[in-house]
Amino acid sequence: MKTFVSAISALTMSLAIGPAATAASDSTAARIERVLAATPLIDGHNDLPWELRVRSKGKLASIDLRSDTASIAAPASEVALMTDIPRLKAGRVGGQFWSVWIPATTTGFEAVQTTIEQIDLVKRFTALYPGDLEMAYTAADVRRIHRAHRIASLIGIEGGHQVNNSLAVLRQMYDLGARYMTLTHSLTTDWADSATDTPKYHGLTPFGIEVIHEMNRIGMLIDLSHVSADTMRMALEASVAPVIYSHSSARALVDHPRNVPDDVLRLVAAKGGVVMVNFASGYDSDQVRHWDADHAAEQSRNNSPPFDGLYIGQPDRAKSALDAWVSAHPEPHATLSQVADHAEHIRSVAGIDHVGLGSDFDGISNTPAGLDGVDKFPALLAELMRRGWSDADIAKIAGENVLRVMEQTEKVAARLRTERAASEAVINGAGPPH
Repeated sequence: MKTFVSAISALTMSLAIGPAATAASDSTAARIERVLAATPLIDGHNDLPWELRVRSKGKLASIDLRSDTASIAAPASEVALMTDIPRLKAGRVGGQFWSVWIPATTTGFEAVQTTIEQIDLVKRFTALYPGDLEMAYTAADVRRIHRAHRIASLIGIEGGHQVNNSLAVLRQMYDLGARYMTLTHSLTTDWADSATDTPKYHGLTPFGIEVIHEMNRIGMLIDLSHVSADTMRMALEASVAPVIYSHSSARALVDHPRNVPDDVLRLVAAKGGVVMVNFASGYDSDQVRHWDADHAAEQSRNNSPPFDGLYIGQPDRAKSALDAWVSAHPEPHATLSQVADHAEHIRSVAGIDHVGLGSDFDGISNTPAGLDGVDKFPALLAELMRRGWSDADIAKIAGENVLRVMEQTEKVAARLRTERAASEAVINGAGPPH
């Protein structure tokens, strides 16, 4: 505990200098330690599995997660890893949902295979470090693993395209260990509108509603991050279990299409769900969101195939022009304080029982100042305490809220499995894909 208190004191010392400030930071660190000793801090979303796939080609021994992965030289155009076991411990992480994301452009049977490979990867790297990590499939598992001073490894699927329009595949993904599924990623699927694609259905199709019902029946958490607002509303109406947002922030503060509007926050609260605040800078800072758009526009202006752009066919000139633009328009960063603002807004609209943490670490390239890796969670909790959050409030955002949602979803599934058999619905009535 002394080591942890010292680490958190160092993080908070930058807020103020002097004996009184030091005493306050020590007191805050001690409070955080007490809370996280009793309640596992659960992060709703981390994309390390895909990074390991890309960087190690699936050969896990080539990246030692017991070492400081931030020091590993990143390939060109990539950032340093944000996750390793020492930093998870320093961040007091008790449970981690590992995203088994695959690109939204990977579809069909290939999507199913690639998802299974990613599930296998999570189980393999968890097995490599048995003294530190253990697979978890229920809320009770998470609590038990936390009491044993290990980190619970959970699995989340980040896109409905990964089940290839098959409820049979959905069920088997659950049996393989997936405990949530994000209904869409960046592209609209055959049954649900994405937040970042042209709407086709203004929400969910009838098959999409059936997906919701079957997820309720098997006990898989419905994740509404990345879906359109209409999809959010339809899914909330259709589900009889609470829903989650594994990594989303408040749209009233930053008008990003992936963030959650206030009217939907109220629906989430009525359903008993939880919105886990994202650390992606473009979700948390309007300045960053606008810079991202301007940067993309400048990149397109310089080199927009096949015929447009100032320097088509001249990659060196296009790169130099973009570098000059970035030099004149430095990339901004969100701040830890802005992330706290989103947590406070969600709390003010939905209530303290409906906010959590969903970092998106290793899936983002621009992190908020003060939140650059998995070791920094306590710094965010310290900021919330500085704003007046009680120990009970901190316990809820850290993990109790998502554990409650998991427990309620498990109870709903236990009841529904006695009331109806597995759904035999197929998309468009056409039968299973073949």
